[in-house]
Amino acid sequence: MAEQSTPTIAFLGTGLMGEPMCHNLLKAGLALTVWNRSPEKTKRLAKRGAEVADSPHDAVAGANVVITMLSDGPAVTDLMFDRGVADKIAGGATRIDMGSIGADEAIDHAKRHAEQEVAYLDAPVSGGTRGAAAGELAIMAGGEAETFAAMQPVFAPLGQATHVGPNGCGQLAKLANQVIVAITIGAVSEALILAGGGGADRAQVRKALQGGFASSRILSEHGQRMVERAFEPGGTAKFQVKDLRNALKAAEQLGLDLPITKLIHKLFSDMVNSGKADMDHSGLLTHLEELNNITFS
Repeated sequence: MAEQSTPTIAFLGTGLMGEPMCHNLLKAGLALTVWNRSPEKTKRLAKRGAEVADSPHDAVAGANVVITMLSDGPAVTDLMFDRGVADKIAGGATRIDMGSIGADEAIDHAKRHAEQEVAYLDAPVSGGTRGAAAGELAIMAGGEAETFAAMQPVFAPLGQATHVGPNGCGQLAKLANQVIVAITIGAVSEALILAGGGGADRAQVRKALQGGFASSRILSEHGQRMVERAFEPGGTAKFQVKDLRNALKAAEQLGLDLPITKLIHKLFSDMVNSGKADMDHSGLLTHLEELNNITFS
């Protein structure tokens, strides 16, 4: 793929993550057209200079980079292929999927785009809404090295991009990230429950642990949420379940057994099924508290 020195970007999906990412692309002076299923979520971007398309088909017409930030693989498949948006992407363009989908879905999408001479990167992100707003996302990209190199002007305003392998590997790296995040949230939750159950101050325990080997970003940021009981969503429990489900599916396809991931998937699934699907995933603490008959006024 030839290097695109002047990216003209279509961004589909301007929700919790997509909108702040778009603000950073605009701040970098890149030409941007946006579309979102709920048009009201594009209003702030329009005020910042983004073009707002009436349809996803219109958004991608003329773009040489098409970024999707949608909820899951089936949503991407429906939009791109079932609804024919992929047919409107010009040959020689690059599509970048920055949402979390299955590795098998990413490989399939790459093949389908290649048939129309469109390059493809699966480049999911980690860092949550805070990282998206700060332009400090960790971006894990799968695809051709040449395509990845050409997309550096697009990735740079969004965060730190790392090429991890061929198509599908970006999603596998994100699944590895989500496995670590989910299991660590469970560990921090149980640790605070254990310490608090014996009379220790949870906030002080969190502070003390940050100086040792247990220190982590999860302990620091999500541990603070747990202490403050501030569970408004950055990353929702239902999306955590989706990612863990995809991780277990990928493991099965690779002939691997991930017993700890299976356990944490069940705990998050039970949390979601109890009515907490839209709670931040750090709210797993509340589900584990309920299992232990711990209540907070």
